[in-house]
Parts: sequence; C-alpha cells; structure tokens
Amino acid sequence: MTTYKETKTHYRDNLKLAIPVVISQLGHTLVQTSDTIIVGHFAGTVSLAAVSLASSIFVVPMVIGIGISYGSTPLIAQNNGSGDFKECGQLLSNSLLINLISGIVLFGLVALGSIYFLQHLDQSPNVVVLAKPFLLLLALSVIPMLIFNTFKQFAEGLGFTKQAMMISVWGNILNICLGITFVKGLFGITPMGIMGVGYSTLIDRCLMVCVMGFYVFRSKNFKKYIIGFSIRNISRARCFKILGIGAPVAMQYGFEVSAFSGAAILVGSIGLIQLAAHQIAINLASITYMMSSGIAAAAAIKSGNYFGAKDHSNLRQSTRASYHIVIVFMCVTALIFTVGNKTLPWIYTSDMNVIPIAAQLLIITAVFQLFDGTQVVGLGVLRGMSDVKIPTLITFLAYWVVGLPLGYLLGISLHWGVSGIWYGLVVGLMVSAVLLFIRYKKISKHHRYHTPIIIAQD
Repeated sequence: MTTYKETKTHYRDNLKLAIPVVISQLGHTLVQTSDTIIVGHFAGTVSLAAVSLASSIFVVPMVIGIGISYGSTPLIAQNNGSGDFKECGQLLSNSLLINLISGIVLFGLVALGSIYFLQHLDQSPNVVVLAKPFLLLLALSVIPMLIFNTFKQFAEGLGFTKQAMMISVWGNILNICLGITFVKGLFGITPMGIMGVGYSTLIDRCLMVCVMGFYVFRSKNFKKYIIGFSIRNISRARCFKILGIGAPVAMQYGFEVSAFSGAAILVGSIGLIQLAAHQIAINLASITYMMSSGIAAAAAIKSGNYFGAKDHSNLRQSTRASYHIVIVFMCVTALIFTVGNKTLPWIYTSDMNVIPIAAQLLIITAVFQLFDGTQVVGLGVLRGMSDVKIPTLITFLAYWVVGLPLGYLLGISLHWGVSGIWYGLVVGLMVSAVLLFIRYKKISKHHRYHTPIIIAQD
C-alpha cells in the first residue's frame, strides 16, 4: 500500500510542473474573459450576448486545434524519458506543419460558418449582426494561437513550463490594454465597440507566437533537442503518430465544448437576457476548467515520462497525486462560486436583469466543478499513456448521448429554462468523470502485470 510519504514527492513535483502550465493554459480563457468584461461594461448587454454567441461557436474549433497540438506532448515526453533527444526535435517539425494546416482549415470553416449559418440559429437579429465580424476576427486568431501552441507543447513536454506562463501573462495584459483602448476609442482612436476586442485578441496572439518561437530556437535549454528540427524530417509516419494522439484528444475536447456551445444556442433560443447570463457563468466555469486542464496537462507529461521509462509504480503514484490536487482545487472554486454567486456577476455587467439569473447558474456551476476537474485529469493521465480511443468514446457518450439531450429535455421540453439545460450538463460531466476513472483503474491494474503497451493502444 502506498504511504503518504511515498506520494508526497509526487504532490510537490506535479504542482511544480502544473502551476506554470495552469497559468499559461489560463491564458487562452482569460483572453475571452477580458473580452467579455470589457464588452459587458463598455458596450452593453446586446454586445455581451454577441460575444457569448461568437465565443460559444469559436471555442469549439479553438479546443479542437488545442487538442490536435497536444498530440506531440506525450510523444516528446516519452522520447525524452527514453533518452531519444533528436526525435523530440523531429516531432517538433511535424507538429508545426500539422498545427499550421489545422489553423488554416479551422479558420476557413469558422469563416464559412459565420457568413452562411450564423443567422439560422434562431438568435436575436441584433446579436447576429454584431457577432458575425467579431467571429471572423476570432477565427483568424486561431492560426497564430496554434503555432504558439506548437512551441508551447514542445517546451512543456520537455518539462520547461515557466516561459509559456510568462508569455501568456504578459500577452493577457497587452490584450486588456488594447481591448479597452480600441473599444472605448482612447488616444484619438475611433471607438470600435465589439470589434475592438477582436483586433486586440488577434494582435496579442500574433505577438505571443513570435516571442515563444524565438525562445524555443534561441534558448540553450533546447540545443540537444532542436538539432532534429528540419523540414527534411517531416514524414508521413511521424505526422500520423502525432495525429493518432492529437485527433482523438481534439475529439474529446470537441465533444465536451461543442455540447456547451450547443447549450448556449439552446439558451439563446430562450432569450437574450438568459444568453448574457449564461455567458457570465460559462466564462467563470471555463476559467476553472482551463486551470484544471493545466493540471491535466502536467499529469499527461508525468504519466508520459513514467510510461516511456516503464516505471509503473511511480506512474500510479503520480496519477493519484494529480487526482488529489484537482479535487482540492475544484472544491475551493466551488466554494468561491457558492459564496460569491451574487457578487461575481458584477465583474461582467451591471444589468439587473442579467445578474440574478447568472447568480442562480453559478450555484449549479459550483456543483459540477468536482466532476469537471476529475474528468479532465482522467483524460490527461490516459493521454500520457497514449490511451485515447476509448476516452474519446466516453466523452461522446457523456456529452452528446447523455448531457445535451437531457439538458434539452429539462430546459426546453419541460420548461425548466436555462437551469434545466445546465442540470443536463452536470449529469454529462458526472458520467464522463466516473467512466474515465474506471478506464484508468482498468489500465492501472494491467500495468501491475507489466503489459502497458497492449492495453494502452486498444
């Protein structure tokens, strides 16, 4: 039986790795958070609802792209664990090509969607008019975001997490300053309204990729790895290897986030005020989710290292520590949402029609925090061991067979309103968390008998 003393080092090591990843992961969501706050206070409720609609649609391709970029991290961690440093650089070459193509394709799909399909979602016409051009700017920003993630995942797969954290922090500060300047029209600039935060997001992400790329190619930390980086090392085999992990991870994130985006569309069909309240609650929930996904990313790196080194005892102890960390963290955030449910919405808006509904939704958000955190860590641990196919099926079942249909039944068919839609999402998260933990326990049991590769790739 594992003692606390044996696991203690894993708490320390996992937190040391996770905290910078949490902060850098948070950067993606804080861009949306700052946009929401700026628009909510300076542009009004209709603009806030437009940000909700556009962000709810954009978040799907965003997390699909992020998921694809995650495909390189376990492979880099495994090769680093086994001492094959040159292969890490070769994987970077292939990952850069994959993410560049993914960014262009995702931009094209979102652009087409914003032009031809946005007006057919049964939303307020005033909201759609504002959401369309804003969504196009967000779609364009996905290209530099994924190139940034290429370098970020490479560095984090090798255990260097602080630099991406600092770049994300400064990038968000820049985004806030530019957003306020463009929306309000400071320093002689013509006020841009909702488009101002779109331009600030695009500029911020372009600058971030330049800084992160410069760091990776010039830092002495990566000299022994970067020798493998070359266009000549791009191969179909490596691309398929990365996509073999990245594509299912993208589907995992896509199934979950698209369910929440579908929920936003359902809420929007109820009313503009409800949609604005939904945006506040989902934005706060996405902050804690992205922080938990940072813990999950660290868990994937650690499990990848131990998996590559065939150290199954430490793999299990590290996983246990990651689960404990995320449970404690989500309990704290649940308490914050419960205590501050009537106060937190004021950060986003002063509209007294929106705040009571958002306060009610934050109580429900507090309930699903625990399930949201444990399911994303379960995905991270399994991803580190290259087990992605069954978890992908689990996420589809949890969100699209259980969560969203139940939300529609409760919220629309039974007229429970926006709360009913959220109750359905809570049940979906619970199903995902339980099934992923059962999957991990099954694989962990096989690891005791030294058969990880056969089990992890089924």
